[in-house]
This record gives sequence, structure tokens and C-alpha cells, in this order.
Amino acid sequence: MSQTLLSLLAFAPLVLAAVLLVGLNWPAKRAMPVVLLVTVLIALMAWDMSINRVLASGLQGLVLTGSILWIIFGAILLLNTLKHSGAITAIRGGFSNISPDRRVQVVIVAWLFGCFIEGASGFGTPAAVAAPLLVALGFPALGAVMLGMMVQSTPVSFGAVGTPIVVGVSGGLDKAGISEQLLARGSDWETFYRLITSEVAIMHAVIGIAMPLFMCVMLTRFFGRNKSWLEGLAIAPFALFAGLAFVLPYAAAGVFLGPEFPSMIGALVGLLIVVPAAKAGFLLPKKPWDFAEAKDWPVQWMGSVEIKLDELTAKPMSVGLAWLPYLLLAGLLVLSRVNADVKAFFLNNLVLRWTNILGETGLSGSIEFLYLPGGIMVLVVLATFVLQRMQFSGLKAAVSESSRTLLGAGFVLIFTIPMVRILINSGVNLGDLPSMPRAMAELVSSSVGNVYPFFAATVGALGAFIAGSNTVSNLMMAQFQFDTAHLIGVSGALLVAAQAVGAAAGNMIAIHNVVAASATVGLLGREGQVLRMTIIPTTYYLIMAGLLTLLAIHVIGVTDALM
Repeated sequence: MSQTLLSLLAFAPLVLAAVLLVGLNWPAKRAMPVVLLVTVLIALMAWDMSINRVLASGLQGLVLTGSILWIIFGAILLLNTLKHSGAITAIRGGFSNISPDRRVQVVIVAWLFGCFIEGASGFGTPAAVAAPLLVALGFPALGAVMLGMMVQSTPVSFGAVGTPIVVGVSGGLDKAGISEQLLARGSDWETFYRLITSEVAIMHAVIGIAMPLFMCVMLTRFFGRNKSWLEGLAIAPFALFAGLAFVLPYAAAGVFLGPEFPSMIGALVGLLIVVPAAKAGFLLPKKPWDFAEAKDWPVQWMGSVEIKLDELTAKPMSVGLAWLPYLLLAGLLVLSRVNADVKAFFLNNLVLRWTNILGETGLSGSIEFLYLPGGIMVLVVLATFVLQRMQFSGLKAAVSESSRTLLGAGFVLIFTIPMVRILINSGVNLGDLPSMPRAMAELVSSSVGNVYPFFAATVGALGAFIAGSNTVSNLMMAQFQFDTAHLIGVSGALLVAAQAVGAAAGNMIAIHNVVAASATVGLLGREGQVLRMTIIPTTYYLIMAGLLTLLAIHVIGVTDALM
């Protein structure tokens, strides 16, 4: 079989996923089992993988799925617990009297609060939490959903306490093979992993400075009475100040602390700086901006769900007590990552390990229930139950709601991640063929060569659009990006970082996120309208990411230990 045909076969599972999910509009729970079956057939018949290795790779994928589901469960459980305790209600209420200027409300409520929710929970929750709050504050439902989707950009790579990097990038790369290469060159996996995290944080930070301003401009252009870009630009000094207040601590956390913290720390610091500044009128235009009267709004802007602020602020709780669980989560995460004794305790207790699965050397998996963010979030939930004096019925309802969410996400991942591990592990075969991601990379490198780095982020965005998830895009595409980088002679860490940044931007056009946000404000059926707007900031993000990648390669000369 020719090398070109082999490379095309390697691409077949990803192309099939795109056709079924996007072209034929199949639900993921129906499409991904078919994609997994096709992957298994290609692995056995074209790649000459042994049945034992295919099975072991699938089992390794299921162990990794367990890690992801544990994090999802912890993140959603914490959010649902705070909903039932009244904490989310108190947090929302605290935003209601900061400024009458709608652009200021966008910066603080949609951007900074949305970024915090993304950092803590991920998986589409920022739009689902922020959109109803914006509607309650007097925003049109369609505008609220658009803004909720735009939040899902800069903070997403470090959403759900870093899941897209902690699990997506780590699980999407051939860690054992890369570690061998690194050791041979005097480096190690941890250094390489921190390099990827730092590059993701810096790239996002540069692009993300302008996102609050972009949100204001989109709001005034599409939902203002004058349909003016300039009315959004009028708040540029304040919006850029807010962008910097978020991205500077965000980038510092990514470089010095790791992938779990940037979005949460950036948002917390940003809120502490920007909210007092807004109340003091710092850098604000003299004239506040508002919508036309609601009676003059087009009917397509309106949702079927009426949300009033007094409904959101019904249960009394101090804002400090409401925020306390999130502060406790940040503290425990930092402690478990930077204190050697605490880290060792969390890593070595309550661990499920499977080494050399089915006797296949190098195929191992583990679930560190305490060390993974899911375990820490469950501990915070238990503390919240006591600190906020919850009724047991509230905690029970939170567990029930979170379990239902978990079942929905879990079914798809059970098929997706084993498929990814088969692709990655296909380099060990009877035909002495390169792994499938390597074969894909060879085809791409021979076709576009040195131009490819500009499009690396776009490939990540396509993966997120197809899969509906930054994490899954990273799982599917990280090894392909790494292999392509080394075939064209550029930094593998940099292209993996570009992949992660692009996959985050792709969340702005991920259909299932649009559906989830639209449902919260009664706007189902108008997803196309939202996508036609969010494709604009997505395009900005991908062009900027492509230019930064080229700048890092050709001007700064970024390299890694494997070059």
C-alpha cells in the first residue's frame, strides 16, 4: 500500500467524525461508536496492529476517560452545590448595581465572571451561567448568548481547572515515547509539559487582551439602536484595562504555577481590580450606553424564558461567604501542586493504577482520585455543605443533577478516547509502519511544509467544532501536531500549544455549547444566528494565533528540547 493511501486512511476516522457530526448532523452518541469501529478496522487490517494491542489501547482510553469524568463530575457538582446553597444567587446579585453602562456590565459580568466560571467548571457552563444573568440585567436573550459564547475563548485552555491541558494534551501525546526522546537529550517530560503550558498561556494572553473590547464592539454593532462599531470602541480604555487586569495574572499563573490556575486566578484578580475601578468611574466614558427600549427590539432577539433579578437574589447570603468555596478550591489546588509533602500525599493515596495493560509494555493508565481536580472539588463540596449550612436535600439534588450531566458526557467519551489511544499507539505493528498521527503528519508536511504553522491553531479549532470540546480536540490532534512539527523542523511544544489555543477558540463555534446556552434563556432553534456572529471573533483569534506562531518560529526562534 502506498504511503499516500496509508496517510489518507489515517485521516479517515477524523474525516468520518466530521462528516457524521457536521455533514449529516448525527448526535455524537451515535457517531462516535461508528468512528471507533472504523478506527479498529483500520488498525487491524491496514496497520497490522495485534488484536491484543488494540484492546489494550482501548482499555487505556477507558482509564483516561475515568480521569476526565472524575474532573467533570467534581466541577459540575461544585457549581450545582453552590446553586442549591444560594451562593450563585448571592454572587449574581453582587453584580447588579456596579454600573448602568451595558458595556461595563459586559466586561465585568460576561468577561471576568464568565472567565472565572470557565476556570472553575468548564464544559460550556460559563455561557449557561452568564447568559441568564445578563438577561436578568436587561440584555436581549440573543445578545446574552452571543456574549456567553465569546467568553469561551481565552480562559478555555485552562477551563475546569486545566482539564484541556492536564488531560487533553497529556492524554493526546505519546508520553512514553516523547519522554524517551527527552531523556536522551538531557530533559524530561515535566519540563516539556510546563513549556507547552507556558506557551499556551502567553499566546492566549496576547490575543485575549482585546477580547473584552471585542465583546463590547459586537454588542453595540449587533444590538445597539445605532448598530455602531464606534460606540463599542468608545469604551476601549476601560475594556483594555480590564483585559490587562485579567491576562497579566493569567499568564503569570500559567508560567509559574501550571495549567490548573490561570483562568481562575486571572478572573479573581481581575474582578478585585476592575469592579472597584468601575464603581469609581475609572477610564469610563462620560455617557453610559444602553439598549433601545425593549418594546422596540426585534422579536428574534427575545427568548421564551423570562428571568428577573429578584428571582436570582432571593436567598440571603453574604457575597464573601458565597465566594469562599471558590477561594478554598484555589488554595487547595495551589497547596497540592506546590507543597511537596501535600502533593505526595494526594498523588499516592486513593489511586487506581493499571501497568502494562494486557501485557502490552508501555501501555499503562491511572486515576489519581485525590490529586486530580475532581477530588479536590469534591472535598470543597463537603466543606461547602458545612460552611454554608446547606440542607442535605440540596446536596442530594446537586449530586443527582451532576450525575445526569456525567452520564451524558460519559457515553460519548467512552468511544472517543479509546479511538484516540488506538491512533496514538498504532506505531507498534507487524508492518513496521509509523503511527497514524505520524502518517497524517507526513502527508501534511509534504503538502504544505513550512506554511503549516500558521494553520495549526485552525486545525485545533476545527477539532473543537467537530467534537464540541477543547479537551477532545487536544486528545485527537496533539500527537498529529507534534509529529508535523518535527517533520517540518519546528518546535513540537509550540505547535501543540497552538493546537490548544485554536481548540479553545473553536469553542466559540461549538454547536453543543450554543445549544446549552440558548436553552437557558429559551432561545433554542436560533443557533445559526449565534454562529454567524461568533465566527467573527473566532476568525480574529485564529488569525492572531497563526501570526504569533509564525512570529515565535521565524523571529523569536522558539525551540524545545527535541529539536
